[in-house]
Amino acid sequence: MAETIKPQEPKILILATLAGGYAGADSTGQSHVDYPANTYILPVMCPVMFPPEFFIRAFEHGIDGIIIMYSGTDSPYKVEAEGTAKLINQTYALMKQRGLDIRRLRLAAICTVCVKPFLKEVTQMAELLKGIGFVKHEIHAHATTAQGAPA
Repeated sequence: MAETIKPQEPKILILATLAGGYAGADSTGQSHVDYPANTYILPVMCPVMFPPEFFIRAFEHGIDGIIIMYSGTDSPYKVEAEGTAKLINQTYALMKQRGLDIRRLRLAAICTVCVKPFLKEVTQMAELLKGIGFVKHEIHAHATTAQGAPA
């Protein structure tokens, strides 16, 4: 019997705050709505806890796209909105240095019952990743260019 080989899908990591994004993801699950199976949801208290290097390491370990889902300016934590925006800007600078497409990292305000916005963000990221490809190819191309060989 011949084995069917499934094409690999790009991996999407969602850092979902308990006060917003995770509750939105939970509402999506309770509604029995499908979203890409290549999505991994990590519930977090606040995304500011993660240094920019965390995101770079995640990309280096094969995560192709990251969405930070938080409550935006409605966050119960004062530092979350401003601190997260600052964190993302620092991470974008590191991504550019390493030749990574900054569209791989996205910040989205998701409320506790936001099923449609949750699905929209995940679907958009999945479509983007199909277009730009796997992060390992970007990392390899940048490493090759940095060593002086043509990409």
